Amino acid sequence: MENHSKRYRHALKAADLAKDYSLKEAVEVLAKFPKAKFDETVELSFRLGVDPAQGDQMVRGTTPLPNGTGKKVRVLVFTDNPKAAIEAGADHAGLQDMMAKIQEGWLDFDVAIATTEAMKTVRSIARVLGPKGLMPNPKSGTVTDDIAAGIKAVKAGRVEFKMDKAANIGVGIGKRSFTPAQVLENAQAVLEAVGKAKPASFKGHYIRTCVLTATMSPGVRIDSAEYNKY
Repeated sequence: MENHSKRYRHALKAADLAKDYSLKEAVEVLAKFPKAKFDETVELSFRLGVDPAQGDQMVRGTTPLPNGTGKKVRVLVFTDNPKAAIEAGADHAGLQDMMAKIQEGWLDFDVAIATTEAMKTVRSIARVLGPKGLMPNPKSGTVTDDIAAGIKAVKAGRVEFKMDKAANIGVGIGKRSFTPAQVLENAQAVLEAVGKAKPASFKGHYIRTCVLTATMSPGVRIDSAEYNKY
């Protein structure tokens, strides 16, 4: 706790945490904060003005990160042709055998992709994968018949975002070991994607707050006005 308090005090000297910064300034401020002993995850956190209770105001989507996420992504492919999926870069592939393992509690993967045909069978384990955010979904590009392209996109650093029941979104956009330019490019991609995901039926103030943070750092507030124009 002492180390965390010390880091926080140093951070307060580097920034005015009550101020809204431009995205570029926020990235520069974060870079000045003391680093932890491990490679922290950098994240953007949004609070949206939409009403989560309204079905037509759901906010979700995906976006590629120009510089990847900085972590190895383990991909499972549900398919009748596991050999081709493994050759295309999948870490695990199969159908009934993989579903049986999952029902026994195995979840050693980060993203699941399914072919259109396999998806008909995979739906039977939706109650297991859904709550973990691991269910393949056409909207996020994880139900596809171009398995090679799907694997490549996920491994290259495509991130998925989805609003929770309190209208909040958190998206990992990289690591503290990234250069400020890399963090800036990734952050820009996510801010634009969230901005463009504004529901057509919503007319109010969309992005209420946006904060850039790292695992062990305080948050730096971002002026999101330009991303509210979409």
